[in-house]
Amino acid sequence: MANDVVLTSALRSNLLSLQNTQRSIDATQLRLATGLKVNSALDNPQNFFAAQSLDNRASDLTRLLDGIGQSISAIKAADQGIESLTKLIEQADSLATSALEATSSASQSASTVGDVDVEDLTITAANAGTLVFSFTNQNGEQPTALQAANVTGETVTIAASDTIEDIINNINSIRDGNNEKIVTASLTDAGRLQISTLNGTNARLELTSTGTATLGGSQTLAGLLGFSAQFIPEAQLGSAVSASTSVSLNLEASATVKSQALYDTNDTSTVADRSSLLTDLLRDVNGDGTIGDVAFALALSDVDTASFNIAINGASATAIAVTANSTIQSLIDDINDDVTLKSRIEATFDDTSGQIIFAAKDGSVESIQFSVTATEVGGDSGGTARIQANFGFGSGGNLDSTTVANSSTESSDTENIYFGEGGGDIAQAQSDFNKVREQIDALVRDAGYRGVNLLNGDNLVTTFNEDRSNQLTTEGGDFTSTGLGINEAAFATRSAIEDSLDQVRAALLTARNFGSSIANDLAIIQTRQDFTENTINNLEEGRDKLVVADQNEEGANLLALQTRQQLGVTSLSLASQSQQAVLRLF
Repeated sequence: MANDVVLTSALRSNLLSLQNTQRSIDATQLRLATGLKVNSALDNPQNFFAAQSLDNRASDLTRLLDGIGQSISAIKAADQGIESLTKLIEQADSLATSALEATSSASQSASTVGDVDVEDLTITAANAGTLVFSFTNQNGEQPTALQAANVTGETVTIAASDTIEDIINNINSIRDGNNEKIVTASLTDAGRLQISTLNGTNARLELTSTGTATLGGSQTLAGLLGFSAQFIPEAQLGSAVSASTSVSLNLEASATVKSQALYDTNDTSTVADRSSLLTDLLRDVNGDGTIGDVAFALALSDVDTASFNIAINGASATAIAVTANSTIQSLIDDINDDVTLKSRIEATFDDTSGQIIFAAKDGSVESIQFSVTATEVGGDSGGTARIQANFGFGSGGNLDSTTVANSSTESSDTENIYFGEGGGDIAQAQSDFNKVREQIDALVRDAGYRGVNLLNGDNLVTTFNEDRSNQLTTEGGDFTSTGLGINEAAFATRSAIEDSLDQVRAALLTARNFGSSIANDLAIIQTRQDFTENTINNLEEGRDKLVVADQNEEGANLLALQTRQQLGVTSLSLASQSQQAVLRLF
């Protein structure tokens, strides 16, 4: 063509060589800049797509690695929670054990009633008699030390001219086969006789008059010592006392005050239940299954009133109103709802033993006094009002308001029972136990991690591969106090404390087993984390082998290409010199 520039073949060859060299330089510079020898499918389709597959899997595993790390953190949070939870459970175990030990050393005491001061007492022939103690352990069996000594009971003779000091010394001289005291007597600050059991021993005390005193006249032995005629069956009032006539007191090794076993007249084959009417109750007087005396009686007209009265530490009594429709449960509810009593004592009913139980809520409660009151409102058709309560709280005594009339109110003698010496310790242990129980629930609530709480029933799923075909499920559990089976403490009886102790120890075993379980899962997840990290490194290494450039090789290539480019330029210059010679002719 006329416009074409005519170049020699040498020039064209040099130009093509320079262009190829420049393209190679550009490619080498790209490899050096990116660090990759395969930057696109155009460079090496096979290596590019193989590397991309390896890179995709490595990316997927990297994302899974983040989830694995979060699973490890969640399990560590649960492990820290279970460690702290175990400490709280062990603390609850210690408190229940302390309460149990307190019951073993506690003694429920019976003191004299009314305002009898026996400090200057001297026995006469008319009211002489005997005190007979019989002893059992918590299971109703004779203590081993007494069996070894072949002691079935202990009799203390009260003779004419004996002083209160003599009586106290004689009681305190009672020993078991190990020469240990099992019962103690002392005078209170008010000059009243107080008798207590020791070392977890139960006792039954019978006061028998052998003198000529009559119940309705001169004081019997029981009356003289302050255990008044309220403990004598009403049919014997005013009659002569024979050697077989006795007054019974039950002294239980307990930091609670318990009634005798109660039965319902409608079904005497089993103990009463909470719905039994008070007026239907009978009691097991001797604790041997023989159902005898009426436990509660009420004689009221429509407008007459009656109350069962409770006083703490000898303070003013609180009246709990009772009617013909009152049940065991309603009596307990009224006591526990009373604003004065509910902060000091707690009333419960043992469905197994059929006993009404009073427990102190703090160590300041030393004694509890029971009495009854009836009020007759004049003008009604009945004309009389009467209430009798014979529950047997520590004694076989009958609290009787006697018959009252003409708008008057009559109160009975007071039954005065001292809580066991360990009552304050047990009450404090119960309060502390329930506080620990609350903290168990609070700790469980706070043991979650990013919405997963293994201690509150959540499960944790950890995925180990990209298609989610390999997973590990870490199962959680309910470690609240309810889930662990730790009920609110009510240390009213030794068996109740033992139940709490069993619950706590079962919970401790559950917590420790769970700790071992999540520790095993944690070890598995950590192993898989290490494996995944190594797999990712292996995939990235394989990818690099396919696409990553050798910087040393590419640098040498660039240097060689630059040299080739310079030589090409020189060659091009030589090839154009002939044409320059023609130019010089002009």
